[in-house]
Formats: sequence, C-alpha cells, structure tokens
Amino acid sequence: MREVVLDTETTGLKPLGGDRVVEIGCLELVNHLPTGETYHQYVNPERDMPDGAFSVHGLSADFLSGHPKFIEITDGFLEFIGDSTLIIHNAQFDLSFINAELDRTDRPLLSMNRCVDTVSMARKKFPFAQASLDALCKRFSIDNSDRELHGALLDAKLLAEVYLQLIGGQQPDLILPDKSDKSAVVLTDGRLKIKKRLRPRHHIITREEYTAHEKFINGIKNSIWKGTRTEDES
Repeated sequence: MREVVLDTETTGLKPLGGDRVVEIGCLELVNHLPTGETYHQYVNPERDMPDGAFSVHGLSADFLSGHPKFIEITDGFLEFIGDSTLIIHNAQFDLSFINAELDRTDRPLLSMNRCVDTVSMARKKFPFAQASLDALCKRFSIDNSDRELHGALLDAKLLAEVYLQLIGGQQPDLILPDKSDKSAVVLTDGRLKIKKRLRPRHHIITREEYTAHEKFINGIKNSIWKGTRTEDES
C-alpha cells in the first residue's frame, strides 16, 4: 500500500486571491513505513513575498526567483504522487493551493476523496486538544527541534511520524486479542484474519507411555534425569 505524505508552503492563505505555492515536500510510505523516496521542490511564485508569510517559512521572493515555476514542475510532481493516497495536515488548505496551481496549468484537479486529513484524525482521537503539528510532535515525543521555520519536506517527515502514531504505532494492523475471547486475530499476508482459538488439550500419560519413557531414560548413559523422581511420582 503506497501513500504520499504531502506539505506545502505558500505566499499566504488565499489560493483564489493571488497567493501561490512556493514549496512542495512529499515523502513516500509503503505499508505505512517511509521508503526513503522523497520529492522536494521550491517554486517561483511569480510575485512578491508578504512579510507575514516570510516570517513563517523564511523564503524570500529573491531566493525563489531562481527556481522553476509551477508549470515547469507539474509533470514531475504528478508523477511522484501518482494515484496514491495523500496524507496531509489540514488537507483542505494544501489541496486548495495545489488545485489552484493545477487549474492554472489546465490539469485535472486532485480530489479530497484521496486525502487523509491528519488534523481531523487528531481531533477525533484527542477531542479538545491542540491539533497543530508541533502539538502532536510534543504529544508523541517526536523530535522537532530542527523546526525553527516551516519547511515543506521537514514538515512532511514529521507528519509521517505523527501519522504513524495516529494510526496505532509501528504495527497499526496488529490487534492483540483479549484473553477472554475465544478467537484470535492473526496477520496473514498483510491482512487480518479471524482464527478460532482452540482450548488447551490436557494430555494424560498412559502406563505404557510412562514405562517406555523410563526405559528410554535408563538407556542413556549418565542421564541427568535419573534420581530426580519424587516419592509422589513413584
């Protein structure tokens, strides 16, 4: 199962009001684990950088002017994400910016149906608690000390760790059965199967089996089992 954790940085908050994408960071997960494959691209927004946005990510218009425009990186970006599920923190925000850029290049828009919103996941799992990426890193003891400023690829890497914790940790598909349950859950070919739990069988040794065992033990030279029987066993 392939998923792509995605994050963007922008010039502001209004994709339909002239704000643009300035950075995209993606990280590939297979079966919920990072493969090491990433996609990272700074994007020339073809406009100025508002002070408020600069204070968040530190990307200046001068720096970004030396990087490709979105239309130039569209093919590579779409090729990387493919048709995989997108893991996004506040998916509506990032997807609205990506779709605004795709619309400018006359490309099909991405559907929210293919997105997993980790903000919604966090609010459902921890009602009334803060659901920011920093707050979730703190909750799950994930080191985000390098996050002095927002950065798309760094945030995608942190989000991948947060997502793993939100879905249940290192083995999210492994469910340990209750001891009182008569069925057990086992992992078979990556999928969960229900297997009937058998009751322990009480084996009663027969006199013939006991005699054969004694004969076998007595046939072993310097057997460590000799002389260990108690009076109750005789």
